[in-house]
Amino acid sequence: MKRSILGAVAAAFAFSLCSAGVFAAGPSVMKAPPAAPYKAVSSLVKLPDFIPGLGQLFVDPTTLPAGPFLGYDHDGKLVTTTYMIPLSMMKPDMDIKALKAPAGKVDHVEIAYNAGHPGVEEPHIHIILWNVPQSQESRVAK
Repeated sequence: MKRSILGAVAAAFAFSLCSAGVFAAGPSVMKAPPAAPYKAVSSLVKLPDFIPGLGQLFVDPTTLPAGPFLGYDHDGKLVTTTYMIPLSMMKPDMDIKALKAPAGKVDHVEIAYNAGHPGVEEPHIHIILWNVPQSQESRVAK
């Protein structure tokens, strides 16, 4: 039940992003490493260079803690854009429809709770905008 509700929310979220026209692909982010001001997350906090499930992450440090975090597969292709929204930042009037998807096309959205990790220590929500179909998520699995 919980998963189907989250799935419905994610589908509505993806649709609203498409409707709002917020997708704007930038060639400087399509292949790793992205252009400045993005930096490898592993150079900013104690995390591995490649995180299974998210890929090799890059972020503009001025956007921390929320991001966007750009996730690349082992071939250097942008496959995810992840926002890590601390629960303390979430407000009733927060407009998550305005989240940017630098790769342009979003295939599906995943929303998950995270108790905290280096870089975003407090509990937060991961909003992952996938640029590849679910059948290709394995590109960042390991």
